[in-house]
Order: sequence, then C-alpha cells, then structure tokens
Amino acid sequence: MRRLYPLMLALLLASCAQYQAGSRNPLIRTSYDAADQLVQLTQPTLPKDAPLIVATFVHLDHLTEAATLGRVLSEQVATRFTQMGYPVVELKLRGSVFVREGKGELLLSREVKDISLAHNVQAVVVGTYATSPDKIFLNLKIVRPQDNRVLSAHSVAIDLNETTQALLLSEPS
Repeated sequence: MRRLYPLMLALLLASCAQYQAGSRNPLIRTSYDAADQLVQLTQPTLPKDAPLIVATFVHLDHLTEAATLGRVLSEQVATRFTQMGYPVVELKLRGSVFVREGKGELLLSREVKDISLAHNVQAVVVGTYATSPDKIFLNLKIVRPQDNRVLSAHSVAIDLNETTQALLLSEPS
C-alpha cells in the first residue's frame, strides 16, 4: 500500500496539471475573462440564489445559426458562471427550446419569458460574434427576461488563428 501512495499522488498531480493547462488555453481564458467582466459590470448585481440561462452565441448576420465556435464559447461561459457559484439551467435537456441539430440552443424571443418563468430565471446570457480577416468580435450581454433590460454588456476581440478558424468552419451542413 505504501508503494501506491506515490503513484496515486503522481496521478492526482498530473490530473491537476491537465486542468491548469486547459484554463491557460487562450480561448478558454478569454471566455472566462468575459464571464468575469459581465458579472463585475452587472447593475444591479446578480444574486447567486436564482438561476441563469446561457444561450448559444450566434453569428451577428445569421441570428438563427451558430458555428461550433459559438457553441464552444457559450459552453465555456456557462462553465465559468457555474464555477462562480451561479446556478445555470442546462438547456440541452429541455424540449421547449429551439434546438437545431448541430446548431445549439437558440432562444426565440417569445420562448425566453416562458422558460424564464418555468425556471424562475433571473437572467439570460446571450452573445453574438462577427469575423474580420484577423479577428472574431464577440459581444456578450446579460439580459433580464422579464423586461428585456440589458444588465451588463462586454465585448472581446479574439485572434482568428488555426483553432478558431477550424471552429468557425466546423459548422455542420
């Protein structure tokens, strides 16, 4: 048993190192920082006793479509809100949300209030992105669904590189 302790410690440290490596990834870090900024800028502050919804981030010019990039970014933002202690409603388990195969959870405005009421949701995190030859511009908002009031907004420019280009192009046909 004594011989197993060093092995178990090494495995534990290796798994921690892998987690740290993921949080250092530039795309993940950008998503986490954007979520942090949204929370810091929100007026009034968001209490942690009511849930949030994070919708799939969509292309600014095609609001009913999202490439894998939009789905990945919204998942990362939802992860960060969860890490900060906010209860996040998982939309992929709901049948009443507009979900297109390979497109993600695209909230139709008429459904936001219904879903919000059903889950006592205090806010919805929405986002759009647009691309230029060298950047992806991501715009995020926290919106109160009862009156569509924007409680917080934050914009980020992400480098268009091999990884982000692949996520943009991986949209299913």
